[in-house]
Amino acid sequence: MRVVLAGATGAIGRPLLSALAASGHEVIAVIRDPAKRRLVADRGALPVIADVMDRDGLLRAVDGHAADVVMHQATALREAGRRLRPDDPTILLRGRGTEHLLEAARAVGARRFVTQSLITGYGYRDHGTRVLTENDVFGLHAGNVGDLVTDSSVATERQVFAADGIEGIALRYGMFYGRHAFSDMFADLMRKRAPVLPRGETGTTSFIHVEDAATAAVAAMERGRDGEAYNIVDDQPTSWRTFLTAVARAHGTPRPVVTPRWLIRLAVPYLGCLMIDTTMRVSHAKATRELGWTPVYRNLREGLGLG
Repeated sequence: MRVVLAGATGAIGRPLLSALAASGHEVIAVIRDPAKRRLVADRGALPVIADVMDRDGLLRAVDGHAADVVMHQATALREAGRRLRPDDPTILLRGRGTEHLLEAARAVGARRFVTQSLITGYGYRDHGTRVLTENDVFGLHAGNVGDLVTDSSVATERQVFAADGIEGIALRYGMFYGRHAFSDMFADLMRKRAPVLPRGETGTTSFIHVEDAATAAVAAMERGRDGEAYNIVDDQPTSWRTFLTAVARAHGTPRPVVTPRWLIRLAVPYLGCLMIDTTMRVSHAKATRELGWTPVYRNLREGLGLG
């Protein structure tokens, strides 16, 4: 298939370019930075320069191209502020950005659209020990700042599922780790001795290595069903304490600095609701059953090369 990929130079985009090429697909990569043309071309894709948030510029960039699929993997996590707001760049990408990419899909004649969603759309709260599946309520508010992220996942899913003439598929990813993802970001913070670990118990969540996230995206594009969402996680939910300790060991950084929970909530409210308030264990059984996908890295230790 011919694929228009937004977010081609991000944490998932880079391994996804390689995974798409390995499966024989042609890729038109939408990138903002002209300096990254070579990065994309070296992975077998055709770069086009456009900002997903600039509707007219995006439509000009894809004018004259034809594609079977549009894939939305665009994020702006490194542009996020310390305090999450409704105008956070990634939140806007999942709302208005999805709208613009759907217009681009129609312009290139694509009949399939795969969008990036998140398991945090199930709600930033303690879900207990029960394993969550795609049959659970999605879009549940918890009354904290995380509701903004929950709503952004709902926004992108609703748009692609409702798009006339386009088959919409959503990938509800776990917390990303691997190169250029959360693990690298937290490793940088720990090198600076930033206080990142809440004192006492932390929440538990489901993670996914970016390379496994990429192969899941290819499987969903090829075999996913119209109007369906798929949880993309590894086999073993992990606490944030274990995550940070493992990242420190894998990257050779100082141990994570422990800080009072109230201070994390005050300094970075989003991390407070993510790392303290939220516990969720999520199943990828549907993706395995319908897409034929399983993670290569079954847990965090394997993915970080810790055995």
